Amino acid sequence: MVDLTLAQKEVLTADGPQLVVGGPGSGKTTVSILKAAKIAREKLRPGQRILFLSFARATVSRVFEAIDEERSVTKEEKKRIKVDTYHSFFWRILKAHGYLVGFPRRMTILTPPNEAIALSSIRSGFKAPSKLSDEERSQKAALEVAERMRLATEEGKVCFDLFAERVAILLHGSAKVRELVSTMYPFIILDEFQDTSAEQWRAVEAIGKSSTLIALADPEQRIFDFIGADPERLNHFRAAFTPSEHDLAGDNHRSKGTDIAIFGNHLLTGKFRDEPYQGVEAEWFASNPNQAYASLVAQVLKARQRLVALGQREWSLAILVPTKRMTRLVSDNLRAPFGTVPPIVHTAAVDMEGPILAAEVIAFLLQQRSHNGCFDEFVDVLCSFFDGRGGAKPTKGDLAEAGRFRSALEKWNECLAKGKATPSNSVLQPTFAVHQAASALVLTGQPDADWTAVRAVLEAGGCKRLVEVAQEARNVRLLERGMQLRQSLSQDWRDTGGYKNALAITRQSFVQEHFATAHKPESGVVVMNMHKAKGKQFDEVIIFEGWPKRVKGKIVGNPDRIVGGNVSAGPMTQARQNFRVSVTRAKIRTTIMSPKDDVCVLLIPVE
Repeated sequence: MVDLTLAQKEVLTADGPQLVVGGPGSGKTTVSILKAAKIAREKLRPGQRILFLSFARATVSRVFEAIDEERSVTKEEKKRIKVDTYHSFFWRILKAHGYLVGFPRRMTILTPPNEAIALSSIRSGFKAPSKLSDEERSQKAALEVAERMRLATEEGKVCFDLFAERVAILLHGSAKVRELVSTMYPFIILDEFQDTSAEQWRAVEAIGKSSTLIALADPEQRIFDFIGADPERLNHFRAAFTPSEHDLAGDNHRSKGTDIAIFGNHLLTGKFRDEPYQGVEAEWFASNPNQAYASLVAQVLKARQRLVALGQREWSLAILVPTKRMTRLVSDNLRAPFGTVPPIVHTAAVDMEGPILAAEVIAFLLQQRSHNGCFDEFVDVLCSFFDGRGGAKPTKGDLAEAGRFRSALEKWNECLAKGKATPSNSVLQPTFAVHQAASALVLTGQPDADWTAVRAVLEAGGCKRLVEVAQEARNVRLLERGMQLRQSLSQDWRDTGGYKNALAITRQSFVQEHFATAHKPESGVVVMNMHKAKGKQFDEVIIFEGWPKRVKGKIVGNPDRIVGGNVSAGPMTQARQNFRVSVTRAKIRTTIMSPKDDVCVLLIPVE
């Protein structure tokens, strides 16, 4: 049993709705697990469970890990704690009762990549998002909303954006459905409650009419305002449920023996103390790509050496960067460091639309089909890659590329129909060569080896667009041993003597992967956007930002900064909260890397 503070003990003894607030590492998760175990012992009837709701699978993994480590919780009590994401929980409700809000009884999930493909025809009719007027932006959004609803109601294809909205309508409108949910889950714990969107809050508010809610929150860690989090969300909870309130703010259990949490709190005000912060280091680098990435690689190698020396079976080092673009740049530089430094093994948490659709291209080629129209199908899968890899913000270049391939295919087929040679300068010449080369591969039945062989064909295909597909596919980790995709492809080989169903298997595996909760927390070196680190923890963290571009000594660009352009503007509350979240992900040490000639403005003390 962990040693509990007075505030944590009060959480365990209180009845009714509760609001538990505290900073990073203050023990909110630990005490909520102990609370759940106590409820399981004392208040649940047979068949009932406590639901622990969180936003991301990574946070769910952390909760599972915490449950496993809590030895005072018995095996039977652990079985009665159901840990889930909002998406998974809402999807179960929609599958059972979605017909009450206009959905067909048979539904499938429209994954983000396929949603992007479905909306590409609308998006291609507008300028780039940054160039739209307010009126055009509203018009585009209205068309997208209408198409999402059409896909859901007419075709039974439901995208994630509709989950919370429809469930909220359903639960507010049906007392019977609320009672069914609450009979199964009479107590629900809401993790990271400060970041709930308006739709999620409406759903939670409805559930709270019949289930007892326990909200865990850090009001200084609200970093998702841009997708609907509301500074007033905790007050909404107070007004709706009059909860008992418990403040764990003064505790730090994650990074004990360090000043990481203290430094994180000082970041919020910009008022720093004079003495050093134990466990927090700053490293300055020169403002040019070669020296910046060389400095980063040096810090990564030093940190890795420190963690290996600890002798732990598994360790974790996160490299957190401000932008999605920089995630890829850092990953590329770790794959091919300077000089004689060998590649640094790592994983990169990038947006998955591109990698998922690239995986579908490889899966299609693994099927080695040779029927009439097979090449047309391959081109269609390629076009889907270009239509969808940009997600909600496709580039004009990608959409144009999809159109170019489709136009080329029309001319290609016209020539074939007339018995003429296909155009020698067509973009489809190298594409056709890749299709033929993949079909001629001798596959082994080992999914990882065969997948890599097909990817190599794409990389060597003489077409830069196909090389891009291969590079995107490198970000897919579902072929690791024990993963669903690998196991299903192996079974397909045993059943059919080939990968006859590889494309369908790959698509289904990504859906299952989205809802899977049995994920191990990240280990080794991980590169990710600062926003993606929310709810996670690592042994060490390196925060690495961009640097200014100068011409004749004058700054002409300042991309990839923690604060946009590294320009000080008012209190910068949101930027300070984002920075604090990243700093406090570390258990042992945080290293902050900023350009020495233009240091991050959030590190400059406020007078």
